[in-house]
Amino acid sequence: MLRPLLSLLLLLTLSAQAEPAHLRIQGSNTIGAALLPALVQGQLWAQQATDIQQVPGAVANETVITARDAQGQALRIDVAAHGSSTGFTALGRGEADLAAASRPITEAEAVRLKALGDLRVASAEQVIGLDGVAVIVHPDNPLPQLTTTQLAQIFSGQVQRWEQLGVAAGAIHLYARDDRSGTFETFKALVLDPHQATLDAHAQRFESSEALAAQVSSDRQAIGFSSLAAVHGAKVLAVAEGEGPAMLPDRPLVASEDYPLSRRLYFYLPANAKPQARALADFAQSPAGQAIVAAQGFVSQQVQAQPVPAQAGMPPRYRSLAQQAQRLSVNFRFQEGSASLDNKALRDVQRVAEYLRQAGKLQSKAVLVGFGDPKETPGRAALLSRLRAQAVRRELARDGVEVLEVTGMGDELPVAGNDLEQGRLRNRRVEVWVY
Repeated sequence: MLRPLLSLLLLLTLSAQAEPAHLRIQGSNTIGAALLPALVQGQLWAQQATDIQQVPGAVANETVITARDAQGQALRIDVAAHGSSTGFTALGRGEADLAAASRPITEAEAVRLKALGDLRVASAEQVIGLDGVAVIVHPDNPLPQLTTTQLAQIFSGQVQRWEQLGVAAGAIHLYARDDRSGTFETFKALVLDPHQATLDAHAQRFESSEALAAQVSSDRQAIGFSSLAAVHGAKVLAVAEGEGPAMLPDRPLVASEDYPLSRRLYFYLPANAKPQARALADFAQSPAGQAIVAAQGFVSQQVQAQPVPAQAGMPPRYRSLAQQAQRLSVNFRFQEGSASLDNKALRDVQRVAEYLRQAGKLQSKAVLVGFGDPKETPGRAALLSRLRAQAVRRELARDGVEVLEVTGMGDELPVAGNDLEQGRLRNRRVEVWVY
């Protein structure tokens, strides 16, 4: 009796060892189409895995990656990229170990998933890169730019012909991502909702940014929106919001999140995340992971210094900085209705400190410049903008950075309009300049 029992236990043990370590990721098509598989493979290479293979899944927009780790154990990673909302649904059902999203989790989703922990804390909500929602038209379209108000009118069907925009091209053909898409949720939140507009029912919908961009590139009357990484030959329009200047989704403007349709790309991990999920998130945050983010056409979070041309309309102190210093590629932003740094900013503190450390500029080489939105009380905007910069200085000091100067410029140099809350939030920022 003992020998058969021992044989059965040995068989069960060997069977368990033969089962591959399994990681299931669901969510954003923007992330899952190419970036996520590239990050998975990059992490596997970094861990000295062998026999790495990637094949399409049984359904479109799904991918299966298999490998063997350094100890020879079989690994399997399943990626299903059907839209950001599907990732949160899969987390709730226990069908995913990590959710990829191209927009932040909603209040309703966070409440529904509270059994998995608070998914809005920094350890759970991790920004892995940045993207710009690009407004795209056919390459032959002569239109250079649009405002967010015009975009709302176009995509809601209020403006239906190109002639209304000064372009002799006939009826406007609308192309949009589907309702499960984080790209659509971002466009809806930044363009349609602020103008109480809804997407025209005649718009053609796509699960994939690549398919949408390909269609726009072949239709002279088309306009659509896609991930910056999926433009693929279409013409990209500059976008202006309120009093802010028209901006193209150039990498520096997306990195600073000044571009009006900038967005963050997220991983969401439950409190009891699998070690494999946590390891993938850590790799995505690393310099090697951020290099993959950039290689895939998105904008990495690695800090860089860049010159800013001095202009006559700049405030004197700001013009002096532009003439003598360089601006870092990151803006610090804050939790809504709070003076506390948001989750991305908390990690950016570490990135800025590491950049200054490597550049030999930890001591008295950095200047923090705070900005805000207009206030009724004279001087209040300047005071609040300086307090925001002081908050960043305190965080940097914990990482050994001694700031040379802190200044507040109030509501000067807005990057967005102040009529809407989303514009005011973008104007509340802290820049870092280095000598």
